[in-house]
Amino acid sequence: MPQMTTNDMLPNEAERNPIVRIENGEVLADSRDVAAFFGKRHDHVMEAIANLIESGKPENPGLANMFIERTSPRDGGGRPLRNYSMNRDGFTLVAMGFTGAKPLKFKLAYIAAFNAMERELMARRGGDPIQVLNDPAAMRGLLLTYSEKVIALEGALTDAKPKLDALDRISESFGSVCPTVAAKSLNKPPRWLTRWLRSNGWLYRRPGGRDTAYQTKIEAGYLENKPSTVDGPDGPKTYYQPLITPKGVAKLAQIFNADERGAAA
Repeated sequence: MPQMTTNDMLPNEAERNPIVRIENGEVLADSRDVAAFFGKRHDHVMEAIANLIESGKPENPGLANMFIERTSPRDGGGRPLRNYSMNRDGFTLVAMGFTGAKPLKFKLAYIAAFNAMERELMARRGGDPIQVLNDPAAMRGLLLTYSEKVIALEGALTDAKPKLDALDRISESFGSVCPTVAAKSLNKPPRWLTRWLRSNGWLYRRPGGRDTAYQTKIEAGYLENKPSTVDGPDGPKTYYQPLITPKGVAKLAQIFNADERGAAA
């Protein structure tokens, strides 16, 4: 299988691009590329890898399987050049020794490169599920893909929470309610809610100090004017009391939850 790097796949804001390759069905990084990317001396990275392998004996013999030592002839003769190829787990162990804010950014870039290349590897094998199940690298990439989907779903649930809260509040309201009762469902002070409704085009005050619903909000299904007749010295008189419908309570809950999320951000 031809080698493939991420140089042309993952444009990166860092000074250098992380490089990973597909070799013999596994995604690997080269110790020289890692050293160059993090601005480390290669002999120091080689020493760190050798110490990791040695520290794994005998309790963790599998540690050595994360690294493949290679040699290549040096131009002009002399001692051959040495380097290590490492899989994702090996890279993670080596990178744990790189500290500071900038290395963290570089670690994340390298992890993104591993993710992208493992997805590319899975795409090449997409037609054979048995092969994927028998390949640890492919399975790891598959699990990472599903982990990303879980994270996305958790984010969607967080975004949906205000709507769910609104539905809970609606369930507490059987039919249309006056602003005072609606305020309790919305966890707002009654006077505050009344002032908000007046300031935001839901209610207006008629002569005599009574509130009336705006026609636009009635047509939208958020408010209704309930008539009531009162006997007075001059005979019966009809007044209209503005009530907030369940749809209106839901709308207000969404507005207030959105405002709270914006303030928290």
